[in-house]
Amino acid sequence: MRSFTLRTGIRWKITLAVAAVGALIAVALSLVVHSAARVSMLESARDSQLDNVQFLSRYAEAGRKLPMNVKVNDPDVPTELWRKAQSGRRGTYVQENPKGLPEVWAAVPVGNGQVVSLHSQFRENAKVMRDLDRALVIGSLTVVIGGAALGVLIGGQISRRLRKAAAAAQRVAHGDPDVRVRDAVGGVVRDETDDLARAVDAMADALQRRLEAERRVTADIAHELRTPVTGLLTAAELLPPGRPTELVRDRAQAMRALVEDVLEVARLDSASERAELQDVALGEFVSRRVTSLMPEASVRVVADEIVSTDPRRLERILGNLLANAARYGQAPVQVDVEGRVVRVRDHGPGFPEALLREGPSRFRTGSTDRAGVGHGLGLTIAEGQARVLGARLTFRNVAGPGGAVGEGAAAGAVAVLWLPEHAPTATGSFPVITLPG
Repeated sequence: MRSFTLRTGIRWKITLAVAAVGALIAVALSLVVHSAARVSMLESARDSQLDNVQFLSRYAEAGRKLPMNVKVNDPDVPTELWRKAQSGRRGTYVQENPKGLPEVWAAVPVGNGQVVSLHSQFRENAKVMRDLDRALVIGSLTVVIGGAALGVLIGGQISRRLRKAAAAAQRVAHGDPDVRVRDAVGGVVRDETDDLARAVDAMADALQRRLEAERRVTADIAHELRTPVTGLLTAAELLPPGRPTELVRDRAQAMRALVEDVLEVARLDSASERAELQDVALGEFVSRRVTSLMPEASVRVVADEIVSTDPRRLERILGNLLANAARYGQAPVQVDVEGRVVRVRDHGPGFPEALLREGPSRFRTGSTDRAGVGHGLGLTIAEGQARVLGARLTFRNVAGPGGAVGEGAAAGAVAVLWLPEHAPTATGSFPVITLPG
């Protein structure tokens, strides 16, 4: 079972973290301030109540009339406070009523074992506490909102820098050697994003140097093989007729084709190839080329369209796709043209899973037959030529009986060439291609 993943931006993660920390600090400080203020007010109320009852106890000793809230031997006096007064000590007691108002008792002993007590509700203290709580709540909300705004600003800046770095890295991955992630990130502040950008640039430079070295070695080897292979072909033509001569000529021809294909792959890898554009009617062009390359294939033009492309490279792509269908697929082979889209389908076992997953690989045919029917560069060259045209080449399998699409269970392989709406520029740069579906 696939685990559920929640994808959020770093901006909102930082905002949530800052807001959560601000809320935690604000709540903690509010609780401390509330508790300290309440304790301070109750202590002040105790002292005030005790001073008042001590003063009024003199009225009781003198036999003078006492106020209404002052009583002698009040049975409602809390037990703890009553025992303390009976022992000859004065004291106070705080009692909470159901309304949440603090009731402060104060009692002092007088002569003849009597106890004078004073009982009052401190409504003003409760009002002050409510005002204080309201101020603390407003202050806490202000801190949380301010922290969230600060988190949005900080997270937004980091997120923008990372998005720029990701976009530049993607351009590097697509083969643009002039892009530098550090320049794309920009900014005055130096942080971990700059370290990441420099590391990506260093890795891209190292990979570019290695790929360039491999390309040069491959091109040099293939170029040096051209002369001896040509001599071998010339010498094979001078051999007397016979089966050995045919084998030598066949292998020499295969070697020559391999050398030419390797040289073409090296040129495509150098990113120096430029398309020579012409306006062609795609449907008519494909029909004529397929008829000459594979007469037994059927062509269906659903919608013709004038496209600006390189006819030589387009013919090379079609030839490689048809050759691949003939070698590894089964008849019938069908070519469909619909607008700027060209589909080549066979009815064989389908493309290998590795090709569908990773794309064409050099010298990998996906076939266990090592009799020399191919060296695995056809689709690689077709994909490289499509890049030069600013096009895209995709591969998929047609579902077989029962809906199976795996290798060997498919009802055919389909290669789709998506020609761009705008032709590549003279410098070789390509517009962004938006594919349907």
